[in-house]
Order: sequence, then structure tokens, then C-alpha cells
Amino acid sequence: MADESGLEHHLADLAASGQRFAVPATAERIRARGDRLRRRKQAAAASGGVVLTAALAVGVLSLVRLGPGPTPAAVKPAASSTSRFVPPVPAPSEEYAGEIGYVYGAVLLEGDTVEVTVEQLRTGVVHKVTAPTHTPVEVKHLAGGKPGDMRLGELVGRLSAGPRWVFAVDYDGEGRIQSLREAFWLSVERGGQR
Repeated sequence: MADESGLEHHLADLAASGQRFAVPATAERIRARGDRLRRRKQAAAASGGVVLTAALAVGVLSLVRLGPGPTPAAVKPAASSTSRFVPPVPAPSEEYAGEIGYVYGAVLLEGDTVEVTVEQLRTGVVHKVTAPTHTPVEVKHLAGGKPGDMRLGELVGRLSAGPRWVFAVDYDGEGRIQSLREAFWLSVERGGQR
């Protein structure tokens, strides 16, 4: 019991010394601190609103695509060409550039190449391009609904008809087709049937 009373006495002395050194905050300091916190919250809310508005504006502008349109191509079409098509050029940090359009009218040419007609979805420009038969093609609906990889030469028969299948056509910096990717979510026959 003697030990407990000594401990209680020691704790009481410690509490009393803490009370002597603690200075209660004045009402003015409490009010000033509250005002500072309120101003910080208001500034954070206002700057968050400004950032959100700016991000929304940038997103809308990127969807609307204000500007001159596609970038100029590294490879210009031949002077005798009547097509308005200019192959897209990859951005400085990109490996490929692309276009999205109906791919049809496939014809197997000499020298293991395939000629296809591409009708751009965005502009309606129709042009013909050639690519090697071994050009990789990502397919889904064109292959019966099973996603997979094929070669352009394997699809000549299926792509020989009119506009039905939509592809993203990838070009390298020299205007050559590097791959085709079926945009199966956009591929519908004209008239609404697959």
C-alpha cells in the first residue's frame, strides 16, 4: 500500500507541474486559427474547381478536335494521283499513326501484295492502298466472332466485297501499312445488318 500512495503522490505532482506550464489559448488565437483553416478549405475548393473545369475543357476540345485536321504525311502521294488521301504520320513519340475506315475491295496482286480500298469514317475520303500479304490483321467478327491474328493474304476473299468491315489501319513514318485492327464495335454493313 505504501508503494501505491507514493505512485499516486508522484503522479499528482507531475500533473500539477504540467498545469503550471500550460497556457490556455486565448479566444482570439482560437478564432484566428479557425479563420485560417476556413480560408485554406475555401482556397482548396476553389482551386479544385478550377482544375476540374480546365480538365473538362481540355477533354471536350480533344473530342471536338479543333484544329487543322490530320497531320501532314512524310510520304506525299504521286503527282498523278487524284486521291485526297495523305497517309498519316506518327506523332514524334509514337511508332505508328492510323486511320479508321471501311476496308473492302481486296485484290491479290503480283509480288505477294494486296490492294484494298479504304473509306475513311471521319472524312469519307476513299483511297486504295497496297500492303504485303503477310501484314498482320487482328480480327474478331471477320473470323466468326473468335478474336485472333491473321494475315492480310488470308482475308482477301472476305474483304473483296463492298464496305462492311471497319478497321484501324496503322501506318509507319514512311506511309507503309504495318497492321490492321478490326474495329469490331463499328463494323456493320451499310443498312444496319452484319
